[in-house]
Amino acid sequence: PMFPDASGQLMWIVFGLSMIAVVYTSLVALVQSDMKKLIAYSSVAHMAIVTAGLFAFNQQGIEGALIIMLSHGVVSAALFFCVGVIYDRLHTREIDRYGGLAKNMPAYALFFMLFTMASIGLPGTSGFVGEFLSLAGIYEASSWVAFVCTTGIILGAAYMLYLYRRVVFGELTKDDVKAMPDLNAREWTIMVPLAAVALWMGVYPESFLAPMRGDVTTVVARLAPAKPAGDAHLAAGKAKPAAAHGEAAHGSSHAGGVQ
Repeated sequence: PMFPDASGQLMWIVFGLSMIAVVYTSLVALVQSDMKKLIAYSSVAHMAIVTAGLFAFNQQGIEGALIIMLSHGVVSAALFFCVGVIYDRLHTREIDRYGGLAKNMPAYALFFMLFTMASIGLPGTSGFVGEFLSLAGIYEASSWVAFVCTTGIILGAAYMLYLYRRVVFGELTKDDVKAMPDLNAREWTIMVPLAAVALWMGVYPESFLAPMRGDVTTVVARLAPAKPAGDAHLAAGKAKPAAAHGEAAHGSSHAGGVQ
């Protein structure tokens, strides 16, 4: 950032707003009956994790935030397109008007499932990499902020699975829904590249992380003076000086006894 000192002073305010946003928008998304509104609120929740990751001021947090933004640009666009596909056929976005689309639109159901899982953060999809790195960076700065952001991710799984279940599964009872055709050639042409990118980012994220790593390292170095001490530091692999000294003394006394 242009003002690292100011960012360091205001980071806890940003953390607080991010925690409120990720939980509040997730709860609002849970009660939506309009598919487009639900996905829009999920976008706000994801961006709250982005801001928290950026203000963690470490490599993992910033890289994760950037990957989430890249993933969100693909997955959110794909989810809105999925809504648009069935809206063109039935001219309504109400969740209750659908149900059982897996029976007459299996290809659509498959793509919709992939993008839903990517939004949730299923391993192997683009959403997992960004959320994992962001949470790792946030945890290094504050375990409590990481805990609240994780709660938002769990709520995200709840409302996205709720949306998918109501639209795709269930009995196919409505006549107008039965008449809905599966994806046409134009829709396939749009769906396939979006699905390929979402899977590519999840299977081989290094191809996206490597180009940004140098710039992220430079930003982290600039932010080092403002970086918080944090409350969660792993110390695995570090020898304890006191224990090492005690073992050395014990070995010396044992050697003297042998002589």
